[in-house]
Amino acid sequence: MTPTRSSADSAVDGATTSELTVRRLLVDMRTPLAARWHRNDFLTQYFNALSMSFPVGEQFFIDSMRGALPMLAQQPEHLQLRRDILQFIGQEAAHRQIHALYNAQLETQGLVNKWQHWALRRQARAMRLGMHPKSLLAVTCAYEHLTATLAHQTLQHADALEGAEERMQTMWRWHASEEIEHRSVAFDLYQAVGGNHRKRVQWYLFVLLTMALEATAQTVLNLKHSGKLWRLGTWCDGLAFFLGRQGLVWRSMPALLRYLRRDFHPQQGEHGSDSAEMAQRWLTENASQWRGVR
Repeated sequence: MTPTRSSADSAVDGATTSELTVRRLLVDMRTPLAARWHRNDFLTQYFNALSMSFPVGEQFFIDSMRGALPMLAQQPEHLQLRRDILQFIGQEAAHRQIHALYNAQLETQGLVNKWQHWALRRQARAMRLGMHPKSLLAVTCAYEHLTATLAHQTLQHADALEGAEERMQTMWRWHASEEIEHRSVAFDLYQAVGGNHRKRVQWYLFVLLTMALEATAQTVLNLKHSGKLWRLGTWCDGLAFFLGRQGLVWRSMPALLRYLRRDFHPQQGEHGSDSAEMAQRWLTENASQWRGVR
């Protein structure tokens, strides 16, 4: 799979080599997926809900990067960033393709993807209001930080995917590794085109609330369809995953709050080098599961 190039993409030609690699995941996502592919119903439907948002979300990230790229000055110090942007777009296009296949499996199970429609309506409203490309890029920066934070937890804590089908563990860890690998690209572009701290934080708070509400709503819809919504065990599993002693909320909170700092950068902080090392280790140890295409 080679991502489609645009005129914005061509602007990065001649740049220095990027450390990012566009990969094709060599995992069969067309074979029917078990209705309960994770160890419990809640986690199955929570991860399903996240996947439902990705194809639309990742296309938005690609479009926002392309929309902001013309604002980036044609200077030698930006050559590396331009090449990274092209590779970022390629990686997100690969994620979009895999999750489209995954979501097609969910459709055959009768699950209804409402999240994609909520996102599309929100994007259409932003276009009608004429949101500045910098603001759209700030939204992408916020989502990239949230996905990188989730990715860190996915790789650091094996229990997040323990008991899941092997191919699903591979798919989610591949996605997590690449999210960590390219986590600073949108942020670096935002800084390079003059994005300011106040707007970045304002859009982050909006995105944080929106993602929390919509992820919860889509998970509830999935559980309702599967007939597991009103089972006590379902919510015990959910509460333990999010709010238990080692729950996702407590483990992620320091990283979530760090984004508010004026001196924030995705590569810094307590998860900076650790995340990069974990991502590279997984990609190296599982090189047989993917093929570099660019």
